[in-house]
Amino acid sequence: MLDILPSMVKVLISVPADLLERIDREAHTQGTTRSGFLQDAARRQLGWPTTRTLDAALERGREALGSVGRFESADLIRRERRARDSNDRRR
Repeated sequence: MLDILPSMVKVLISVPADLLERIDREAHTQGTTRSGFLQDAARRQLGWPTTRTLDAALERGREALGSVGRFESADLIRRERRARDSNDRRR
């Protein structure tokens, strides 16, 4: 089963008071929580894609495949295997 909501853990970290004030101020400006702000910052630092970049990539994929129409992937795999097997028998 796909785990859509990851389990959360609480951590205790130490940061300078002025940094915490800036984090809280920016989180408020962005309309998020301190935890949400720090999670986003950590994801960016680690190079994780954002929801926005994932959505954009999915949209580019939909656009690229839009003209292909509906197909069954199993049929494509079967056809590719038959062609490969046919080539192997000719050798």
